[in-house]
Amino acid sequence: MSTKPFIKSIQGVEIYYEYYKNPGKTTLILIHGFLSSSFCYRKIIPLLKDEFNLVAIDLPPFGQSEKSRTFVYSYRNMAKIIIKLAELLNIHEAILVGHSMGGQISLYAIKEKPELFKKVVLLCSSAYLKKSPPSLIFGSHIPYFYLYIKRWLAKQGVLENLRNVVYNASLIDQEMMNGYLKPFLDDRIFKALTRLIRHREGDLSSDVLKEIEVPSLLIWGEEDRIVPLQIGERLHQDLPNSTFNVLKQTGHLVPEENPDFVSDKIANFSLM
Repeated sequence: MSTKPFIKSIQGVEIYYEYYKNPGKTTLILIHGFLSSSFCYRKIIPLLKDEFNLVAIDLPPFGQSEKSRTFVYSYRNMAKIIIKLAELLNIHEAILVGHSMGGQISLYAIKEKPELFKKVVLLCSSAYLKKSPPSLIFGSHIPYFYLYIKRWLAKQGVLENLRNVVYNASLIDQEMMNGYLKPFLDDRIFKALTRLIRHREGDLSSDVLKEIEVPSLLIWGEEDRIVPLQIGERLHQDLPNSTFNVLKQTGHLVPEENPDFVSDKIANFSLM
């Protein structure tokens, strides 16, 4: 087994990913959520890397991937990056693990190329969101709109944002704050986020979700304030081959808050 960070150019964008190689083992592809990165899987990777072939991706413009000013930041294009990376690494029948927005992008990837993915794990996955309203899309074309995004995020602050996504605030330490803050020290991310606001489609509809037949495992925090539990329950109803697990005293950031439970459930589901 070896582990090493890599950069690959995919669709004209430099993509950062970590590859924990375990030849012959089932492959898990880990997809993070909005304003996050592969850092969010730091606690479950050590628990899974001996049993699985692991790939953790930083979707653009997040983490250490390129903050391109030309890439079209649609969910479909992000899904295509996952597909292309899997193909470049000669990975077949992978299991996608997506947190928050990463869950929705995982579903897009399955819709785009179902034969490449045999299962999906959705951790507090976003769902049923509409595309950005026309007024916001119009505003994104205004010069220096990115400075508004920067000010808004700075006003929230990394500590307040983390308090919103965890149930137990005592979990927040300096390492956690530094890890989630690091990508935002590069000002180019704010211009890229402006494009994401402009390009993001709505989430997949109920009708489309009902056509996704791959087995899916849903894990939700009962105290999730970002994607409430009722969203998970609705998603469970729409995905025809899904199982649903709820974690008490847990918020939105389930890979950080309850890594032992999450990794055990992922392992059992993946090896069935």
